[in-house]
Formats: sequence, C-alpha cells, structure tokens
Amino acid sequence: MFAKINSLGLFGLNAFKVDTEIDISRGIPLFEIVGLPDLVVKESRERIKAALRSCGVAFPTARVMVNLAPANTRKSGSVHDLAILTAVLKATGTIENDLDDSCFIGEVSLNGDVRAVNGVLPMTLLAKELGIKKIFVPADNAFEASVVSGIEIYGVKSIDQLLCHFTTRTKIEVQPEYVPSAAKQEPMLDFSDVKGQKAAKRALEIAAAGGHNALMIGSPGSGKSMLAKRMPSILPDMTFEESIETTKIHSISGLLDPGTPLVTTRPFRAPHHTISAAGLAGGGSVPHPGEISLAHNGLLFLDELAEFDRRTLEILRQPLEDRKVTISRAAGTVVYPASIMLIAAMNPCPCGYYGHPTKKCRCTSKQVSGYMSKISGPLLDRFDLHVEVAPVEFNDLSSDKKEESSAEIRKRVSAARDIQNKRFKGTSITCNAKITPDMLQKFCPMNESAKAFAGNAFDRLGLSARAYDRILKVSRTIADLAGEEIINKEHVSAAIQYRSLDRKYWSGN
Repeated sequence: MFAKINSLGLFGLNAFKVDTEIDISRGIPLFEIVGLPDLVVKESRERIKAALRSCGVAFPTARVMVNLAPANTRKSGSVHDLAILTAVLKATGTIENDLDDSCFIGEVSLNGDVRAVNGVLPMTLLAKELGIKKIFVPADNAFEASVVSGIEIYGVKSIDQLLCHFTTRTKIEVQPEYVPSAAKQEPMLDFSDVKGQKAAKRALEIAAAGGHNALMIGSPGSGKSMLAKRMPSILPDMTFEESIETTKIHSISGLLDPGTPLVTTRPFRAPHHTISAAGLAGGGSVPHPGEISLAHNGLLFLDELAEFDRRTLEILRQPLEDRKVTISRAAGTVVYPASIMLIAAMNPCPCGYYGHPTKKCRCTSKQVSGYMSKISGPLLDRFDLHVEVAPVEFNDLSSDKKEESSAEIRKRVSAARDIQNKRFKGTSITCNAKITPDMLQKFCPMNESAKAFAGNAFDRLGLSARAYDRILKVSRTIADLAGEEIINKEHVSAAIQYRSLDRKYWSGN
C-alpha cells in the first residue's frame, strides 16, 4: 500500500516542499523514516504510534517505510508529524479522500493533540505559490496562517477531529481570512516626558524621518536611554509588505502573539551588552535569526555600546551596509533580512564624565582612549548622525513648560516619509538612508553654494567616501523635513555638524 501526502519544511526563512511518501508492505514489523531526517523527525515514530493508539486506531503490523522527499534536503523539527500520521491513515484506507490538493503541517502529541509549530506563515505562503488549495495546521497556528489569502486554512486541534473531518459529516470549519484593521496600539513612551534636550530630539527626528543610524554620546543621567526608548512613538506606520516580512521572521522564531497574526508595529529590540555574536547575528546548526534580523523594519537599540564585546560589534558592519545577514553552515546558507535603524548610546569614558561641564573626570587619557577605541573607525563611519547629549539643566527639569509630544513630531516625520515614498515610487528604495550610491546624484540635487560648502568640508575634515554619502543622505532628509526639493548650504551644514564627534572623542588628542 502506497500513499503520498504534501507537507512543507523550513530552513531558515525559506520554506520548501516535502513529499511524504509511505509504503506499507508485508514483513517484519518496522517503522522507518528516511530522507535525511534529523533526530526530532525520527522521534516522530513514537509520537505517531502513541497518538494513533489514543484515538483507537491500530498501527499497521507490517513493514512501514516513510520517505521525506527530496532525499538530499535536511528535514528538521516536528513539523512533519501530522503529514506522516495522515500518510499512515491514507495508506491503510482509514482516510479515502483525495488529498492531492491538501497539505499538512504540525506536531503530534502522545495523547493525539496537535501542537503549534514555528514558521507557519512562510510555509503557508509557499503552499499558496505551489497551488495547494487546502492546508491543515495546528489550531493554535490557524489565525497566523489566515493572513494568507487564496487558500483554505483548517485548524486541527486533535487527530480525532481530523479523522471526523474525513470520515464523518463533522467538518473542521475553514478559518476566516484575516482582514487587517486598525491595530490596538500598546501605550508607548512619549517624548513629552523628556525635559529639555532640544538638540538631541531634533537629531532623532531626522533619524526617524530618513531611517538613519544614530549614535548618542553623553554622561550618565543625561537622558540617552530615555530618548532612545521613545523612538518607536515617532516612527512611521509599517506598510502591509513590511508587516508580512517582519511577521515571517517572528513566526520562525516563535515570537508571535497568538492573538495578533500580523506584526503591525515596528520592532524595538534592545539586547543586553553581554549578548554573544550568535545572539546578535543569528546562528545554530539550523541558523535562527538574531537580534539584528528580529529588528527588521524596526529599530535596534544598543545601550552602553562600548561595553559590548568588540568582535560582536564588528558583526554589525556588513549587515548595516547590505541590510541582510548571511549565515553559512554545513547544512546550507541562510540569508535573513536586516533592514534596521541602529540607535546606540554610550558614555564618553569609563567613569562617564569626560567633558562634563561641572563634574571632574577620574579617567586617565589612556583609559579614555582605550574606552573609545572599542568602537572601530569602520563601525563609527556607519552612523549617519553623531549626537552629543548634554547634561540636563535644572531650569529645564523644573520648568512647567509642556514639551512637544511624540504625536507632533510624528506628523513631521510622516510628512517627510510621504515625500520620500513619492520620490522613490517604482524603486526598491523606501527611505533616504537606503539610497544607493548610483542614485545619489539623481535624488540628492544640490545648489552651487551647497556643492562648494560640501567640497570644502570634504577636504578640510578628511571625510571618507562613505561619510560623504551619508552626509548627503542626511542633508536630503533635513531638506525633506523643511519641504524643499533642492539641498542648500544650510542643510549640508547641519548634516556635517552631526559628523563632528568623531573628531572630539576619537581624534587621539
């Protein structure tokens, strides 16, 4: 007796088709799974036997051979349990329905329940691409899968329910298609809570408007972390495409909220400075996404930047340029998207008071130099804005004056992003920070005075080509916030001022 059931596998972010083939023949009772399965897949034999017993279905006393094709692709995880069990039921005649247009994914428990698995969204998207009409997933994953339109989603709670669906009139209801609506926003920290710091707020507004990376340097208690944690409240809304991309990453990581099938707010990830390189970039025998990819289409905040391991920080260099993370293992290569805004904060020295107007720094010049050298030149060059956060003055703290709210700042940010969306329509560019070098001249036109000023600054400050490109992109954003199409001298001058701290803290003097 032979049967074939459609299933799906997952390697990194990439789903792939799996044909679950089963052959039941006479011989010494045996239950074998081939097709390059890992240990978790092999263990499904015992789970499936116990699940069938709990449902009153006898496992065939025969030679049972299961092949997960293609045989040269590694199969991992418990996602194939439901397909293998369905193949057994099909081959023994318990299920007589034609299942060629159906697909099965899910983990089976010993008592016959069907448990949730990670990565249902990317697998459902592939099923639709393959022309599959129906997909049976764990009931806890059905809401997540319903984000994909054009395919019938069946949420299976148990093997008993699955058997009833195919053998009786008690059918599993199709999961209603998810219709995006105004998401319930979680309360966010507001910029109105931050007293003073007008210059820092302006810099972060520019960063949000253009998707730029920003580094904040200041003494302890000046408000660096407070400002960074309020950044999500001024970021523009996600597009549906961005939501799908972000949800796929969170799906394979098991981080989706069961009640929210689609990530609609931009991620904010703030890992501790003790994080490992694998935790930041991703890793494992079957590579999982790291914090960089989990922050895709959102914000990655690194507090106490100089306390991170230097080798860990250097991993950021390539993802910040390529906006993707490539992880190579013996089993294959995985590419995770990593289009992020990087916001970092750090003290200017080990004690934190170097350059403070009233408190004396206790560090030697060697200690200060050693502390700042933890941030390499190439990494520093990838920050578009360098922001010095000065200590808050008493008059600002004690003032009754109402500070500008995040909603007001967000209006200006959204207006600037609308300008960018119109400008970049028809291209893969979504914000000024992503302008490619070959498109800089087209999208960043300068008048003659701005060109002359930029040329003088390039020679006088000894800027790198990357630094010049980033200054041009920041100038573009400042002009967008001002509602001007042509970049003028004032825009370039403001952008250059945000690149001056490397000469103050990293000059070696």
